[in-house]
This record gives sequence, C-alpha cells and structure tokens, in this order.
Amino acid sequence: MEPIAVSVVSWGPNRLDIFGLSTKNELLHKWWNGSWGPSQTGWESLGGTLGSAPAAVSWGPNRLDLFALGDNNAVSHKWWDGSSWGPSTTGWESLGGKWISRPVAVSWAAHRLDIFALGTSSDMWHKWWDSSSWHPTFSGAWESLGPGTFHGSPAVAARGPNHLDLFGVIGINEVYHKALNGSSWQPPANWDALGGTIIGSPTALAPSANGLALFAVGSPNKDLITKGWNGQTWQPSMTDWTSLGGVLNSQPAAASWSPLDVHVVALGSDNQMYHLSEFGAAANQWQALGGVFKSAPAIVSWGRDRLDVFGLGTDDQMYHKFWNGRAWGPSQTDWESLGGVFDRPRVD
Repeated sequence: MEPIAVSVVSWGPNRLDIFGLSTKNELLHKWWNGSWGPSQTGWESLGGTLGSAPAAVSWGPNRLDLFALGDNNAVSHKWWDGSSWGPSTTGWESLGGKWISRPVAVSWAAHRLDIFALGTSSDMWHKWWDSSSWHPTFSGAWESLGPGTFHGSPAVAARGPNHLDLFGVIGINEVYHKALNGSSWQPPANWDALGGTIIGSPTALAPSANGLALFAVGSPNKDLITKGWNGQTWQPSMTDWTSLGGVLNSQPAAASWSPLDVHVVALGSDNQMYHLSEFGAAANQWQALGGVFKSAPAIVSWGRDRLDVFGLGTDDQMYHKFWNGRAWGPSQTDWESLGGVFDRPRVD
C-alpha cells in the first residue's frame, strides 16, 4: 500500500495547514488563509530529521501541535502558539520512547492532547497533555495499553469531551478497539475484537458525538470495507463489515462536515485518486478525480460543502483539489501544484 506522506489540519473556516517531509527528512509547511503562504509553490522549513509523516492536531483557533518520529525513533513534538513555533522554528522537543509505527494524535478539548504509537514489542502506548504537563509525568514515560501483537499504525477518533476510540490491528489483520470513557479505558485490561481481515491500517472518523465510521482496505480483494457505531451497537454487527467496492492501493482518508456527509478518498489500482460519498444521492459510487500519486491522500473539511484533498505526485510535488459544494476545482480531474520536493517516510 502507498504510504502516508502528507498531513493536513484546519482550525477554522478558510484555514488549512499542510505538512510533508522533504528529501532531507525535514518537515515542510504551507498554509491557506485565503491565499497560499508563504507562496503558491513555496514552503517553510520547520526543521527536524524525521522518519514519519507528522500527526497534525489543532485544539483551538491558531493553535497547532505536530508529532512525528525523529531519527532515533522517539516521538518528536513542536507547536504553534499563534505567534511563533516552539521550541523554535526548526527545533523539536523529544517525548521519548522507541517506536515502530508513526504516532497518531487527537484532541477532544482545549489544551488536551492524546498520542498513541506502537512500541518495539508491538504493544500500544499512550501519552497525554492536560493543559499543564505531560502524563505519565516523568520524562519519556508512556502508559501501556496492553501487550500486543499489533502491527501497522493505530487509528484514533474523539467523539467529544473525555471520550476517545482507539483502534489497532492484531494477528491475522483483525481490527481491535478500546475506548476511553471518562477517566478509564474500556474494556479495562483487554480489547474488543471487531473482526475484518484488512490490509494496512484502519481509518477512524467521528462524524457526531454518538457516531463512528471506520474504514479499511479489505483482504484479499483490496476493496473499501466499513463499519459504524450508532451510539448503541456496531453495524452491520460486532465483527462484520460492509464492502463499498473499489480496488485500492492506499489507506483511505475520510472527512465529514455533518453526520450525513461522510467522504472518503483513496488511490485506486492505477494510483489515480478516487472519491466516495457514503451517504446521499451518489452513495457508494466511486468517482475518479484524476492525477497519479505515490502517497496515500489527506482530506479535510473546514465548513459545510467544503473538502480539500492533497496527495504527493510522482514528480514529488504536492497537489491539491477542492470541492466547493457545486463542483471540484480546479476541475473534475485536474489538480493544482503546490510545489515542493517531498519524500516518502521510512515509517508508515
């Protein structure tokens, strides 16, 4: 499967921040606030010697936190506080550990961050920020969420304050689930088996406070498979999944602007970008978006009827297209170049 090489986050209407790794493994950044900065094809360097695509998180307007594997496989962190990058424009702080997966991160409230990654023994680990300090509190410490035979990268979604849903792949590519409900993990010592036989890692989305949408590439057909949580039960069942068709060559990416507007993009077998709307008149019909790409895509929505999609082209430049509620721009199958010279990460 094509690796994840681009991350995107939005902290407000008409605002986007995009990140990718340069050929020197430093992090490059550009933003949209009505126009592209620092320019249409220019990027600013945020330094580092990184081995994974970053997890980009925003917990409020004009606030960003980035997490990625450093060259020693520890998690590195930097942040934007509204006026400057910390610990400096090109500096990063180490959060310790030694990891075999890219970190994933989520925020469910202002000043709250949760990070997850797989350790060298294939177990799941967790670290969190509570507005004043990192926990566990001593330097480089992480919380173990159970011994494992996990592989790939975890997936996480936040449905609201103090509620997280965490997913990992165990054994013969089956998806497992654990939830943070208030102050405790459920189930306390184990994980719930959600079935499936998948390729790569799952993608999790929380379109509402009571809803979850989970997507993955099924094995052996490489179709998109999905299951959902409606606040009471898993659909179509605890261990069954629904096929949405397609033949995919990347992990899917998903975004929504309402519970009834869930959108998925992924690379097809021809490495062209494809789009699927899970609901509505065009439900479950794949739509070709053109291009030829060498990385799994990123997608984000910053408002109703707005989608922005990004992918790494075969010429190593970053490309972008958008949905404005009426049509795809710059056209159905064309993409705009955002420049740069990017590389695939060494850890997916």
